Amino acid sequence: MNAIQHNLDVVDRHIRDEARDVDSVLALYTDDVVFEAPHRAIRLVGKQAIREMYVAMFGAMAEVEIEPLDRFATETRVVDDMLARFRIAGPGIRNCPLSVGVRVELRLIHHFTMRDGLIAREQTFEVWNRIP
Repeated sequence: MNAIQHNLDVVDRHIRDEARDVDSVLALYTDDVVFEAPHRAIRLVGKQAIREMYVAMFGAMAEVEIEPLDRFATETRVVDDMLARFRIAGPGIRNCPLSVGVRVELRLIHHFTMRDGLIAREQTFEVWNRIP
């Protein structure tokens, strides 16, 4: 398998499993991984910090729907563009711009930097919209 296909497969597993099996997703990261969500002023370093955020965040979401829009890769980068729809069910989404109980459509663009077949940096660029 070439590096580009490998990177696409790693990101596919990440997107597919992050909400239901956080620990398996952590195995896709380098030990010094950095996660950033600039819109919500989040910067985390290391697997444990990301794990804690994911457990709280996914625990605060209900009625989740994912609509893939586009995904492409190079040997060192993967970009994933999607829509996520969910209801905010609790306070676990750090620096969330909307309130608990609100139904959300989130335009979510991930930019992954890959190193040695693993995710070394994950940046998420988010546009939050309230939906009826």
